[in-house]
Amino acid sequence: MVADVAIRTAFERQADACETLGSPFNARLCRLAADRLDGTGEIAALVSGWPPERAVADALALRFCGALHALKRQGYRPLVDCYPPHRVSDDALWQGAEQAMAEKADFIATRMQSAPQTNEVRRSAALFPAFALIAERFGGMPLVLSEIGASAGLNLMWDCYGYRFDNALYQPQNGDAPFVIAPDWTGPLPPQAEIAVSERAGCDLNPLEADSADDCERLLSYVWPDQADRLERTEKALALARQNRLHIDRADAVDWLAHRLATRHDGKVHVIYHTIAWQYLPDNAQKRGLQLIAEAGARADRQAPLCHLAMEADDEGPGAGLSLTIWPTGETHSVGRADFHGRWVDWRGLPSAQ
Repeated sequence: MVADVAIRTAFERQADACETLGSPFNARLCRLAADRLDGTGEIAALVSGWPPERAVADALALRFCGALHALKRQGYRPLVDCYPPHRVSDDALWQGAEQAMAEKADFIATRMQSAPQTNEVRRSAALFPAFALIAERFGGMPLVLSEIGASAGLNLMWDCYGYRFDNALYQPQNGDAPFVIAPDWTGPLPPQAEIAVSERAGCDLNPLEADSADDCERLLSYVWPDQADRLERTEKALALARQNRLHIDRADAVDWLAHRLATRHDGKVHVIYHTIAWQYLPDNAQKRGLQLIAEAGARADRQAPLCHLAMEADDEGPGAGLSLTIWPTGETHSVGRADFHGRWVDWRGLPSAQ
């Protein structure tokens, strides 16, 4: 049993979250770790020695689960035999995990030093309606995209995917979507606006490149093993990113933001956006980032508008809040809420659109 109460609680909280988000397998693995991971062995010592106050913020449980999933994906037999689609007892699953911790301790320990990166493609279903509103608001002006915390950039290609909201189908301009995302939808439908993206860029402290086999495997290892649809969708999005030669800048978010906001884009709408990323910035970086965006907003006009779109956790209800600030007017709207993995979207839109 994990001795430290805070660390044990972090695993239990993650188990509850996995259960809620549709991964009973990862929930079971987190609970087994909380109950059975004792103080012996390199990995048990690594977990028990983690700063307790950082266990939740560092996603310690997901680091552990992601390292094991990576081994399974590499074909490590003791885990292959007890991971989905196989159904085994708790004892058999934990026996496989213990064998991995004994035989592959160096790999697991190294992998756990890095934070998980889950470039959840379904979040694009919450982004697309906001971009459709922006496109309609500014008469179809081309969009310049700047995504903070972009990981591999899969949500920089939101305009390349298909969407089904209720019975309404939204397809990319070329009509060739690699998949259709169909969240549970509540609220008014977004406009069928003409959308054109003229430039897309993103930054991350540790970007993953779609043309790197190792980076792709790292990203896929953090997709939960019993969610085959997420794995398939991520693989297809990675293939599209490779085809489009998408590149993400390795940079500090605030420094990169300052650089991106320094350029005026006449005849285009510059959209700064992020999904479940802002919370990971230090408080001083968040304040500086918001200041930079506000200062750029004050310089915006109808010829070069600026928007700030955020999908981030808050205390207002289930899932994440969706907020949209539009300049030159400077108005901010709560346009909806969405599940962290994009399984549902509760859409409100702009007041004028309702």
